[in-house]
Amino acid sequence: METELSRELGIEHAIFGFTPFPAVAAAISRAGGFGVLGAVRYTDPQELARDLDRLDKLADGKPYGLDVVMPAKKVEGVTEADVEAMIPAAHRSFVQDLLTRYGVPELAEGEASGWRITGWMEEVARGQLDVAFDHPIKLLANALGSPPADVIERAHAHGVLVAALAGSAEHARRHAAAGIDVVVAQGYEAGGHTGEIGSMVLVPEVVEAVAPLPVLAAGGIGSGEQAAAGLALGAQGVWLGSLWLTTEEADLHSAALTRKLLAAGSGDTVRSRALTGKPARQLRTAWTDAWDDPAGPGTLPMPLQGLLVAEAVSRIQKYEVGELLGTPVGQIVGRMTSERSVQAVVDDLTRGFERAVTRINRIAGRSAT
Repeated sequence: METELSRELGIEHAIFGFTPFPAVAAAISRAGGFGVLGAVRYTDPQELARDLDRLDKLADGKPYGLDVVMPAKKVEGVTEADVEAMIPAAHRSFVQDLLTRYGVPELAEGEASGWRITGWMEEVARGQLDVAFDHPIKLLANALGSPPADVIERAHAHGVLVAALAGSAEHARRHAAAGIDVVVAQGYEAGGHTGEIGSMVLVPEVVEAVAPLPVLAAGGIGSGEQAAAGLALGAQGVWLGSLWLTTEEADLHSAALTRKLLAAGSGDTVRSRALTGKPARQLRTAWTDAWDDPAGPGTLPMPLQGLLVAEAVSRIQKYEVGELLGTPVGQIVGRMTSERSVQAVVDDLTRGFERAVTRINRIAGRSAT
């Protein structure tokens, strides 16, 4: 699965794996792919530094990247406390009523919420970059479009490629104009924040819109055959996120959540604003149903919704409250039916890719060689 981009990055397979877990990112890179560590959960730069030190050791010298969340435009003088003060009391009451209805216990006295989304605040993301550029990252990806111009310049000065996710050809063209090196065309099927266009339509549109920039296909990809389809549509690699959640190296801290993922079908996700305020594909639960119910108060815009529900999500996860327990995940969850090692997943992807190429060669009347 070699492409021009994979050769530039020095990887064997054009498989890019996004994950919040350093051990998973390292395992993807060791298996010949390219691990990308999600940084949004690291509100403390020193914690990120410790995990990047760990990733350096686990990756065994193989290349990897970092994914941050930064808005393209900077908002001056706005603190987390300022944002918290904007949350209406009625929404806070709605959250508390939900937790009470499902019997979700309080956190222990003095225990801080373990799930915060302050990584979406630009000041936090910039602190993450101060740490990241002290490590041998090869790619910096941004999940909220193009990062600020000075961040792109700083990455390029360190010899780091910059990638940005796009949900439409227009988004992709803006990324290209901003100086992005790699565009991730993320289709509707993907987990987390995603747009409204399916991957089969989106990928070739983006490839054409930004040529000759390399494009990675994302959304609904969980087999080698699907990876081959992405490359056939013009992509230079595939970007996978959900597939790694049920790997043996993942650390979900919840056996109940792992069981829910393994049991879920491709129709058991929903694109909801319940978690962050922006449409994000996740497991459908009583939590998402309550927020999407027209009788409720409705969700708040980002980042207000994420700050509003942060403690509630931590409590739901800690106490594994089944009806409410969920996570961002794509429609590919229906293929995630067993816990496997990252190496086993990559091996399955490459075997499937080979099968697809052999099949197409046979259809075209060419030999497999």
